[in-house]
Amino acid sequence: MSRIPATFAALRAQGEVALVPFFTAGDPDLATTRALVLAAVEAGADVVELGVPFSDPMADGPVLQRAAGRALAGGTSLVRVLALVAELRRATDVPIVLFGYYNPCLRYGVERLARDAAAAGADAFLCVDLPPEEDGELRAAARANDLDVIRLLAPTTPPTRMRAIARAASGFLYCVSVLGVTGGREALPRELPALVARARRVTDLPIGVGFGVQRPEQAAWIAGFADAVVVGSAIARLVEEGGGEGAVGRVAAFVRALRAAMSSAAGRRAAPLG
Repeated sequence: MSRIPATFAALRAQGEVALVPFFTAGDPDLATTRALVLAAVEAGADVVELGVPFSDPMADGPVLQRAAGRALAGGTSLVRVLALVAELRRATDVPIVLFGYYNPCLRYGVERLARDAAAAGADAFLCVDLPPEEDGELRAAARANDLDVIRLLAPTTPPTRMRAIARAASGFLYCVSVLGVTGGREALPRELPALVARARRVTDLPIGVGFGVQRPEQAAWIAGFADAVVVGSAIARLVEEGGGEGAVGRVAAFVRALRAAMSSAAGRRAAPLG
């Protein structure tokens, strides 16, 4: 079994909501990614999404597109990302989700990837562009190696489709807050609590919300009705602007601010924001 169910159970017992930062592996380089992840964990991250850079990141906005481009230009590959996971696992027990697109997985070999990811210490896959009707090979390989397969729900996903997606998922369900690509939004949709409520009617899995979160008060609002808050582009922008060691400190401070805001809001429903 992956570390994800136990992590959510422990947080639920404490009345807390999971903070899930996303990092593009290899941006600006793999050594800095390692430092960023460990700094985020120390600052209060509960689960880490580690993005495998891909040349055609169709679900990602400009900030994460640039991050993937820098990582690829620096020679980051899936093999090197798995080596990074192994390094991180020696330093932390926080769950690690490999987030990305199916092409690198397929090229690597799905069964081989599941074995190698588990051996490195990863906990789950999230393939943005792989629908549940076509993920049988990945799910079987993941299950055989005690890895979760996390699925996405969109604001437009109808209830019957939600049920099908939920049946194919494990670990947690990821509700995409907005239509379109990743990237910070000044205001998040007021309908988000209703989306999470609909998801809860079809699954007992924890529900996370991501896409668009860029400020602590937005994370706090989501913490009032969801089980996890995922933050990616806002962190990638700090990495882009900060560079090297400067980025590590900036990201750690941002994660601490997110954690503090979320902890103050967890266990209650916040007023609509924006």
